Amino acid sequence: MKINKLLVLALLTSIFITSCSEDSDDNPVAPKGDYENGLIISHEGNFGQGNASVSFVSDDFLTVENNVFSNVNGSPLGDTAQSITFSDDLAYIVLNVSNKIEVVNRYTFESVATINTTVINPRYMAISNGKGYVTAWGDFSDETDDALLVIDLTTNTISKTIATNYLPEEVIAVDNKVFVATGVFGYGNLVDVVNTDSDVIETTITVGSAPNSFQLDANNDLWVLTSENLVEINTTSNEVEQTLSFDDTISSPSHLNFYNGDFYFYAGGSVYKQDATATSITAEAILSGLNFYDMSVDNDMVYGVDAKDFSSNGDLVVYNLTTSALINTTTLNIIPGGVYFN
Repeated sequence: MKINKLLVLALLTSIFITSCSEDSDDNPVAPKGDYENGLIISHEGNFGQGNASVSFVSDDFLTVENNVFSNVNGSPLGDTAQSITFSDDLAYIVLNVSNKIEVVNRYTFESVATINTTVINPRYMAISNGKGYVTAWGDFSDETDDALLVIDLTTNTISKTIATNYLPEEVIAVDNKVFVATGVFGYGNLVDVVNTDSDVIETTITVGSAPNSFQLDANNDLWVLTSENLVEINTTSNEVEQTLSFDDTISSPSHLNFYNGDFYFYAGGSVYKQDATATSITAEAILSGLNFYDMSVDNDMVYGVDAKDFSSNGDLVVYNLTTSALINTTTLNIIPGGVYFN
């Protein structure tokens, strides 16, 4: 009898485990929305024509949808989508010519709010301490109205305007600070450092001409790519730790990425790889013959967008980072300008 009871117990246990396993398989995690697990690509569109847009490309490149914002919300996005910033379930789309920020659910792209900027020509956004920090050029011909807009993300209203150096561009949040690159088109060589507890500029750091992109390394040091050098900044002390200068073989580098312990950047139609531990520029071209308007590196791939003639539809072009093989080419909308992972 004991043996029979043990057999019955074992059989019941097996049925219970199998049942639980089947229940688990029958209840997979529901997707957060149609635009999860893929690339979000912003498009500037033609200047002044109000045809900015956003595209989605799935991770496997099998699903492509252009005009995501207008498809979901039934209204145009606006004029000149300059950049997108993500925070939790939200995406903040900065529209340079429309002078606004469209807030959407990053997975469904349903509209949440519209933030109208108080200074014209908003550019890029970072988030720190529950606040958004948006760079804004103001009037391009006026060197006194450039600003960093502080946004209360609870009310989606602008709570403060911080005067910056001329032409604030890229911005990145690091702990309780935001670093603001000022200068573009050969102008400027400064990085403003804003304390996000007080929303005051605590110092300004001199770097190379026209700082254009930021990346944090594994030690939380900030690297600034300029048209003439690569600068490492200690984000605790705000001190420059080293400056690596480019020679004449690399002109106007841009689009700095940090991936798996190496830097990648774009210059003169090529993608370069730079050892992040090197104390001088040792970069070598790993891809050439390109026409990237922006690029991102992740998943062992280089994702570049080609704006072509800036009036017709552009492309997403994807290469294997190790073999340099072309993986995929996808037709997008007019002037794709930013590649983001969702």
